[in-house]
Amino acid sequence: MKTLLILNRNPYDCTDVTWNALRLADKLLDTGTEFRIFLMNDSIDLAKDGVNPPEGYFNLTEMLAELITRGTPVKVCGSCMTRCGIHKDKPLIDGAVQATMPELAEWVVDSDKVISF
Repeated sequence: MKTLLILNRNPYDCTDVTWNALRLADKLLDTGTEFRIFLMNDSIDLAKDGVNPPEGYFNLTEMLAELITRGTPVKVCGSCMTRCGIHKDKPLIDGAVQATMPELAEWVVDSDKVISF
């Protein structure tokens, strides 16, 4: 089964939304689910190298990097990288790749389940 997780929110928006999405991804990988992540809008900051979490937050970029090391493909919306994100001039972490809307469309069509946070 293929599952696609689409993230849209700023990773450090004073909620646990992104943290919970990454925890879910981790547990789905434990079940053997083929899992992919696409970052859009302000969630692109999650894949930016050198972004430090605010005081008292989990390091969500490290959580994403761990998922990548476990084989999770991560794509980052290129238009969003140009348009938004506080850290838009920072490079992506290893394993995260810039992508396009047609690539997201392909992943949606090729997925059994799509989850959006």
